Amino acid sequence: MPKISAVILTKNEEQNLPRCLESLRWVDEILVLDSESTDKTVETAKKLGATVYRLPWEGFGKQKQKGVELAAGKWVLSIDADEVVTPALQVEITSRLSTENGTVGYYLKRRAYFLGRFVRHGGWYPDWVLRLFQKGKGRFTPAPVHESVILDGPVGRLDADLLHFTDPNFSHYLAKLNRYTDLSAQEFFERGKRGSLFKILANPAAKFFSQYFLKAGFLDGRAGFILAAASAFHVFSKYVKLWELSQPEGGSSLDCARDEHTAPTK
Repeated sequence: MPKISAVILTKNEEQNLPRCLESLRWVDEILVLDSESTDKTVETAKKLGATVYRLPWEGFGKQKQKGVELAAGKWVLSIDADEVVTPALQVEITSRLSTENGTVGYYLKRRAYFLGRFVRHGGWYPDWVLRLFQKGKGRFTPAPVHESVILDGPVGRLDADLLHFTDPNFSHYLAKLNRYTDLSAQEFFERGKRGSLFKILANPAAKFFSQYFLKAGFLDGRAGFILAAASAFHVFSKYVKLWELSQPEGGSSLDCARDEHTAPTK
């Protein structure tokens, strides 16, 4: 079977990392790219057998691509520190890669654990993510957030779950929301998008309605409602921050005009 390199980005992931690394003992190489952790992330990674690179942060896309370039394996498994490869997924990966079939990448079926339960509805499952690909056939886009993999060849899908222990509590969710909406707003602004009152009001409402009703988030009970409301607040925060970036120095008025970019964005 061809060699597999697992690549993980970290910053202060001391709590999550052992669970993640334990699920990766079967791969040939584990690379941890750490960005200025102040806890015991680096010591934990080294103790559990990972090779650690301490690098300044350049955004998700560029950082993940650095991991790809450092990997020695033919196949790269890009995984987050709060994710876990299940035994079933391990078996499926090794089975598929042991046979050359022309496929150069695979989507993994991610299942999120949110506020004490695995989420199955609201558009959160299955959450297909392209994380396994041949090193010479795939590369990450340089986007600072919402990066993606560009593949040169056919792609497949695996059936077993990749578990995502996304938020142990709501405070953690809010802290992550603040960081991600900063990055998203800046990315939108650099792409020429601008904020408006219409987007601030309409897009969060559309997000909640779609996730909770159209995608049956209500079937996840209390967690489904909280997640839909939190996702709407995520969109609200992003567009408020985009509006702030759109204002001239010292400006404070909201432009109510609607432009062509009004679709709700995750």
